[in-house]
Amino acid sequence: MKHIQRLKKMISLAYRMEWIDKNPFLKFQSTLEAREREFLSSEDLRKIEDKDLELERLERVRDLFVFSCYTGISYGDLNLLKPENLTIGINGKLWIVTRRMKNGNSVKVPLLRKAVSIIEKYKNDISCQVNDSLLPVISNQKVNQYLKEIAIACEVKKHVTFHLARHTFAATVALFNGMPIETVSKILGHKNFLLPRSMQRLWREN
Repeated sequence: MKHIQRLKKMISLAYRMEWIDKNPFLKFQSTLEAREREFLSSEDLRKIEDKDLELERLERVRDLFVFSCYTGISYGDLNLLKPENLTIGINGKLWIVTRRMKNGNSVKVPLLRKAVSIIEKYKNDISCQVNDSLLPVISNQKVNQYLKEIAIACEVKKHVTFHLARHTFAATVALFNGMPIETVSKILGHKNFLLPRSMQRLWREN
């Protein structure tokens, strides 16, 4: 859809500048098909959390993924986190305060216990100290490749990519920790947040 929209703009410009005689997009209307967002269930997330991974590279990627599941922070933003992004909130607990790389919006995330434990795990990690990063930094291509291995090892049938972590945060983690949907929307940096239909009833009941 985005590619078509950009192409239409260029074609319209070419028509107005009289570089082409006709605008082939003049009567074309693009339509967006609504798709159900995938997310991990509590059971699948627990499988990934509890799996004893023998390889260090898989363990690190698993930790990054789980951290995103408990914070909603995207992979790109997670790579930019530094120790100074940690702060004590008005509730006396740890928060992450940062800005989204994608749009510059301010993001303030209350840290749940699992996220705090992952930060503690890498507090004295050599690579984090060298990079002055809060967590290990790994290329996005490798991350999604390793996540496939982790999903197979954990017997999780869904197509696990790092972006799935944000959906899991919204639909599974935030729901069961009683976060208001408005708070979830702000954390994710969305102007409009639509919960997957399969979780809407559960959210209302909770």
